[in-house]
Amino acid sequence: MRIHWHKKRKHQIVSTKGFTLVELLLYISIAAVMLLLTSVFLSSLLQSRVKNQTMAEVNGQGLQVMQILTQTVRNAESITSPGTGGSASSLTLNVVDGADDPTVFDLSGGAIRITEGAGSAVVLTNSRVSASDVSFHNLSHDDTPGTVRVQFTLTHENPENRNEYEYEKTFIGSATLRHP
Repeated sequence: MRIHWHKKRKHQIVSTKGFTLVELLLYISIAAVMLLLTSVFLSSLLQSRVKNQTMAEVNGQGLQVMQILTQTVRNAESITSPGTGGSASSLTLNVVDGADDPTVFDLSGGAIRITEGAGSAVVLTNSRVSASDVSFHNLSHDDTPGTVRVQFTLTHENPENRNEYEYEKTFIGSATLRHP
């Protein structure tokens, strides 16, 4: 605020150009609060996005592995291991194509693998997830087609121990042979 004095008149003329110090501090504090709230909102939005991507990664990998497992069991001729009523950490199937016989599913180094015939093992999960607690339970009974219950747990890799990368899910499914 500027004050002008005129010599002829002994009164003030007040000029309202500019801001006072109090007004300036008030505007700066309001802008700072708005900026802080915006940054907190954007930070939480980014963490939610990363958490959703983590969950999608684990769910996608789990569904893909379960689909490959159940489809292979359905198209197999018989279940070699585990035996009827038994459980094991690997599944061995006698399949229709002799070149792929036997087909084995197992866990190695935190990854679920498939080995077809004399070929080398193919990893079904990627390096961003770790598999554990893989079990196959042969639910077959005499005079019925073979049925296998599959269970495994996938955990998203989290080397920095960040909360948004922490996610684990257990997948359970079953499949019955089409060719008894």
